[in-house]
Formats: sequence, C-alpha cells, structure tokens
Amino acid sequence: MTLRPPRRGGTLAGMSLVEIKAEIPAEHADTTDDTLLEFGVENWSLLQDVIARRAWIVGVFTTEAEARARWEELRPLLAHTRVDDVVIRPLADQDWRDSYKAHFQPSRFGRLHWVPIWLRDEYVLPAGDVVIWLDPGRAFGTGNHETTRLCCERLVSFAETWTRAGRDLRTAIVVDAGCGSGILALSAAKLGVGDVSGFDNDPEAVRVSLENAALNGLAGKVPFATDDLVGGLVGRTADLVLANIQADVLMRFIRELTGAVAPGGSLVLSGILAAELPTVQAAFAAAVPEWAVDSRTMGEWSDVLFVRP
Repeated sequence: MTLRPPRRGGTLAGMSLVEIKAEIPAEHADTTDDTLLEFGVENWSLLQDVIARRAWIVGVFTTEAEARARWEELRPLLAHTRVDDVVIRPLADQDWRDSYKAHFQPSRFGRLHWVPIWLRDEYVLPAGDVVIWLDPGRAFGTGNHETTRLCCERLVSFAETWTRAGRDLRTAIVVDAGCGSGILALSAAKLGVGDVSGFDNDPEAVRVSLENAALNGLAGKVPFATDDLVGGLVGRTADLVLANIQADVLMRFIRELTGAVAPGGSLVLSGILAAELPTVQAAFAAAVPEWAVDSRTMGEWSDVLFVRP
C-alpha cells in the first residue's frame, strides 16, 4: 500500500505531466487501495506514509482537463472515505520519477537491509550485513507495510536466536506461506537460512518472486511454487513458518499452519488488523494451548508468534 508509478506505456512517458493528489484518512488506505484494484482504475496510485500515519491518492495525467475529468469519475468510488486537500500541479516526467523515488528509503532490521535498487552503487553496507535490493517499479514493493515489517522483525529475531544458541542457520528450515513478492523468503536466504521456500496461490506472485530472486542473486536457490495452504504445507515441517495472510484465511487453516511447525519451531501470523487480534489469537490458542504466545501491534496491524514446545 505504497506509491506505485503510473502505467508507463503510451502517452505518459517522456512529456510534461499533471499530478492530482488528494489526502485521505490513513485508516482508509487499504480499503481505498482495494477499490483501485477492484475497479481497475488506471493512472491512480496510493501513497502511504506509515510513520506519519498519512495517505494520499495520486494520479498522473497529460493535461489538467484530463486530470479533472478522471477525478470526477473516481470520486464516486471513494464514498467510503473522506477526501481532503485536492491539489493539481504541473509535473515533469523527471520530477515524477524523482518524487517517486523519494518515498522509498532504506530500512534496516538488525543486519538485514532493504534498499531501493537505484541506491545500489552508493549504499554502504556494514561488514557482515546483508541486503535485499528492492525495485518497487517492478512490483517488488517496498516493505513499508506494517504486516511485512512485523514479519521481517520476527524473522531476524529467529535468525539471531538460532545463532546465539550456537546452531548453524544452514540447517534451519523456513517456509513463507503466501509469499507475495518473495521479500520474506529471500530475506531468510540472505540471512543464511539453508532451506527456504515459498508458495502462493497466485501464479503472478510466484512469477514476481522468481524475478526478485534473480534481482538479488538468488535465482535457483529459493524455490517458489503455486499452491494453497493445504497443498503448500502438506507433509512439511519447518523451524519457522511465516504466514502474512488476512485473518479470516488464517483461521480457516489453523490445522495446516500449526501442523507445519516442527518441535521447538515458531509460527508467525500477520495480515491481522489490531481489532481482529483477540479473535485470531484465541482461535489458534484453543488449537495449540500448550504453545507459547506473543503478539505485537504496529499502527492498525498486528502479528502473533506461536512457539511450539
């Protein structure tokens, strides 16, 4: 749920542009993003600052008249949210690219860094640290969403705990269930986990994950498959299972998710709204009452960590 560039085909590239930008309440960002996707609304994107808790709808068009006309078409679809401060301004193509990049800054989780690909030649990586190169323009995403960051923090904590215990991460097994763009699975591989795999029921997500593996020098090293939570987990156990999936889906597959965790292993659930956390946590705790539980909230989102004895 971050800024994505407008479609670059045809008339938008290589000429002066007009940007129209409207602020919406941050708590409506996900619903608005779903609306843009559901209705296939072209040349509109969502910009979200998860730190400042602000969000905007941004459109880029060739003329002010077109911008105003497209806004009049879009506005009725946004009845679910308040819209403030609609601003229209000229925007050169280069200005757009620079503005787009300005919203994506490096992130650090322990010794793991997520860095935009355009900083590759200038970013200084501390000795012993590892990096995932992100190309938001190619659908990798930025890792800005709270659910992704919550999962990554759990992943890094898992790796640190494993290492402190004197265990070789090359013997660890991590499964990314619902891998999306592959960012978590690829991060696990970069941290040194020896057996990492991911799957998603969307073939496009798997294609993007494989593309991003190649971007990070991990082609052929992290297998990604098209599968659901039944087929993707059947007959498998892992030391860490990551499932960044919406709450109702998580609760439908409690048996499959908990059954995939090896003795002493961990299950990280995210994609859970803070308001849904008590329900999700109670449902899983009822199925595995002897497992240790921990949860955290970031913004309006939460995660739950279950540790099997």
